[in-house]
Amino acid sequence: MRTLLLALVIALVAAAPAAARTRNVKIGDDYFVKSGKPSTITVKKGAVVRWNWRGSDSHNVVVQKGPRHFQSALKSSGHFSKKLRRRGTYKIICSIHAPDMRMTLKVT
Repeated sequence: MRTLLLALVIALVAAAPAAARTRNVKIGDDYFVKSGKPSTITVKKGAVVRWNWRGSDSHNVVVQKGPRHFQSALKSSGHFSKKLRRRGTYKIICSIHAPDMRMTLKVT
């Protein structure tokens, strides 16, 4: 019984670093992350990125260039999440407000 318990504890400790983390990204009126110049965020492979709408205008999340392409619906509230399984650099825009509304997402 003690051996089984020890094996379970070791398995849980070993799995903890592999657990995917969630990175929240704010979408305001005409910007990602923060107002001003385009932002770059970096996450580990397997992380979930969650874009959260905070403004009143409609926006979307569109990968313009990257190892995988994805996009959200056009919306003015709520959130959109994506688990990133491919390393690389993703150039992301809002298709309505590009080229000014853009960000870079690096997956390492």
